Amino acid sequence: MTAESLDLGVASIVLFSAALHAVWNALVKVRGDQVVSMTVVTTAGALVGLCAMPFLPLPLPAAWPFLGTALFAHLSFFLALARSYRVGDFSQAYPIARGANPLMVALVAFVVAGERLTSTSVVGMGLVAAGIAALAVSPGRRIDWRGVLAALLTAVTIAVSLVIDGLGVRRAGNPFSYLAWIFLLDCVPISLYSVWRYGGRGYLERARPLVRFGLLGGLMNTTSYGIAIWAMSRAPMSLVVALRETNVVFGAAIGALLLREALGGWRLAAAAVVAAGVVLIKLGG
Repeated sequence: MTAESLDLGVASIVLFSAALHAVWNALVKVRGDQVVSMTVVTTAGALVGLCAMPFLPLPLPAAWPFLGTALFAHLSFFLALARSYRVGDFSQAYPIARGANPLMVALVAFVVAGERLTSTSVVGMGLVAAGIAALAVSPGRRIDWRGVLAALLTAVTIAVSLVIDGLGVRRAGNPFSYLAWIFLLDCVPISLYSVWRYGGRGYLERARPLVRFGLLGGLMNTTSYGIAIWAMSRAPMSLVVALRETNVVFGAAIGALLLREALGGWRLAAAAVVAAGVVLIKLGG
């Protein structure tokens, strides 16, 4: 496997990672209160992080401010994602939230940092914008602005979280150490929020039926991220990241085929356009 290629076996595993990411998000959509579901999933992820810590060094001191800041950014993401699933269809919210994020990052890099955009990136940005517009304007239905705006807000929180984590992981000394601590600490602010919102007893009553789901969702989440990091050690990072963005197609397909959401064919095609655009942005960037 050359530095510019992606082995078929690695590519298949990365696609599996993308599918896992879409599946655990779909579980959050359909299993009870979305905030409680997200809290249970992050708690399960915390257990994974705790189990990994004995085998990893502590993150370097320079990474700790980013870890602390990331907790607030991740809490904003969790709450925005929960709202987008509560007010909108999964086949609409998931592709918009995941697809708009690279578009926003590319635009910010161009405007603020003065990064040059290649022709490939520009074409990709156009495809993402067109795909998102198609997801928002479904034939025969009024535009659900609540769902669209919630998904776009989620994309903003994803972009902010990626910037913070990208800076933090570079200063941690060991990327897996940073991830383990993120997985461990992420459950703290959203758990406190859930207890504040529902009360201790109210939260436990809502969370108890979701324990098995939470363990499954947390395992899927951490496995998906772990696969992505492993794949980046085996293949070019740009190819791995681009291929993983096919999760927007998996999300639309899950909404259309499994959740029986209306106009699945239109949204599936629109999500494919978004995914193609994201891949071009990643490869052209």
